[in-house]
Amino acid sequence: MTQAIATRTAQLREARRQLLEVGELSRGLRAPALHASWQRSRAYGLVPDGRTPGAPHASGAQLARALDHRRLLVAHARPVMEFLGEQTRDNDSMVILADAQGMLLHAFGDSGFADKAARVALRPGAIWHEQWRGTNAIGTALAEGAAVVVNGAEHYLQRNAFLTCAAAPIADPAGQLLGVLDLSGDQRGHHRHTLALVRSAARMIEHQLFEARHGGALQLRLHAQAEGIGSVTEGRLALSEDGWIIGANPVALAMLGLARTDIGACTIERALGLDLQTVLAGGGSAARAPRLLRLEGGRTLWLRVDRGRTCVGSAAAAVRAMPAAADALAALDTGDAALQGVIARARRVIDKPIALLLQGESGVGKELFAKACHASGPRRSAPFVAVNCAALPETLIEAELFGYRPGAFTGAGREGAPGRIREAHGGTLFLDEIGDMPLALQARLLRVLQERQVQPLGGGKAVAVDFQLICATHRRLRDEVVAGRFRDDLYYRINGLALQLPPLRERGDLAALVARMLSDIAPGREVELAPAIAAAFGRYHWPGNLRQLANVLRTACALLGDDERVIAAAHLPDDIAEDLLGAPAPRAVEDAETDLRLQAERCVQQALSDSHGNMSEAARRLGISRNTLYRKLRDLRRRAPAHGAARAPTRQSP
Repeated sequence: MTQAIATRTAQLREARRQLLEVGELSRGLRAPALHASWQRSRAYGLVPDGRTPGAPHASGAQLARALDHRRLLVAHARPVMEFLGEQTRDNDSMVILADAQGMLLHAFGDSGFADKAARVALRPGAIWHEQWRGTNAIGTALAEGAAVVVNGAEHYLQRNAFLTCAAAPIADPAGQLLGVLDLSGDQRGHHRHTLALVRSAARMIEHQLFEARHGGALQLRLHAQAEGIGSVTEGRLALSEDGWIIGANPVALAMLGLARTDIGACTIERALGLDLQTVLAGGGSAARAPRLLRLEGGRTLWLRVDRGRTCVGSAAAAVRAMPAAADALAALDTGDAALQGVIARARRVIDKPIALLLQGESGVGKELFAKACHASGPRRSAPFVAVNCAALPETLIEAELFGYRPGAFTGAGREGAPGRIREAHGGTLFLDEIGDMPLALQARLLRVLQERQVQPLGGGKAVAVDFQLICATHRRLRDEVVAGRFRDDLYYRINGLALQLPPLRERGDLAALVARMLSDIAPGREVELAPAIAAAFGRYHWPGNLRQLANVLRTACALLGDDERVIAAAHLPDDIAEDLLGAPAPRAVEDAETDLRLQAERCVQQALSDSHGNMSEAARRLGISRNTLYRKLRDLRRRAPAHGAARAPTRQSP
């Protein structure tokens, strides 16, 4: 141990004594973030030289759920983590990915150090929030929202003092904190450049997430130097077709002095002080050289414009231009990579006697996917029979599934009933929410699947049946098996191929999905979302998934006026509008109203200019009636005289 380390350790020891005995820190912790973290750790009731009583650790099932919930983050982080691991190999260290709650999701590194780390629960499933582990790089980076280093005795708990850790937060393109990337090692191997390495790796992950979300949108790449464009230090913005910021990485937010809440609520003109046309002037191929922007106040930035494959504002046009899907499964593909993978795997088995088990949250479209599998397979001309095991009373589900003979029970029909299983003969039987099936019926279903025969209630001869089986559940059946609520033999019988359908919040095709839904709900009307609403849709977590999205869009279309084609906040149900847009501060409301008014004014002026003053033609270009256009002109003159509202044309159409 060098003299410098010994001196620092002694300072920290004295600082810890002061904190415990006096409740204050007069010296020892030079970094404000560490000072604040030690104060928080003490407030949590942690004892520096004690154990970590009650520190939670996820079970295998809980860790699996967390990995599934952050599937996109883990998928993009792993290659970067492997790269980072290669740079630090044989240095007694490990690379760790944690979620926003501090749960360690994935880790790998030197096996010898991993054994040491496991002694303090530095392994997947452990929770490293400050509440449980005190000052540590992962928990403190989450608390501070910034990259930090915690070295040796700077850890609040003395048992972690053998560690040196550097961690950097990872944010998604909507500005939400997803987790933390951490590099932990033996304290004796501390290096002052480690934090820069980890911060760069975190930015690489953010770039991958940005591309996954906004790869098809209009993008701006910004940097103070031309050579920085395309590097991990560049700022990235995604824009709607009319200039609203719908995505930004943390570098861009810091570069432009914006907050996370400005994403979806701010135009590029407000952020840069330049109108969209000036920003995009000369924009073309992504391979062209960056150009210099001169901003207000004398600032300069280098800019490169990347025109994506499909801008958010033109998603509806892209969907309308798409060729007819080859089959029902292809029709579900609107560009999300995870769903494309699920579809590809399903195609390999839909013509084989292999049972499908569809898993996913409520509302993700499991029945829709099952119907698409049936319609795309060799049994498409035969029946598709769906049974919701959670919707039928336990007293009726047996008769519903297996059928019954006349008089088999009180209330039975005179002619009996064949049952849903027999109705599916030759086709597909879809058992939705099979995790809710009573245990007694699970045994009967297992027998049918084994013998391929069904016997109706009330006795009689067993009838041979042939069907493709697709089951679905929002539950984790493995957990249900462990809990004794689901038969393990039935689980292995129905789980020929398990497919996990992604929740809506993790899909990267929201714009195209919305456009397709609107096309189905209001065919021929060319309805689309206002830019601010489209951005808010992208930030929203959609707990009801596709079912909720479809209901919101259906209601919005019903509330549109006959001459309206753009869905705004006024067309949304009140509770959804509140969830999506929140209650902004008065100044934010004022700024947003000004931006929207100026945008509306520019749209009207452009339409009038393009139509040479012909009101009918201008109204057609704007997608509104001529009377509505006159009303908008009056409103603009009355509400925004200081901004030079659009003037009525001197020549009017007849």
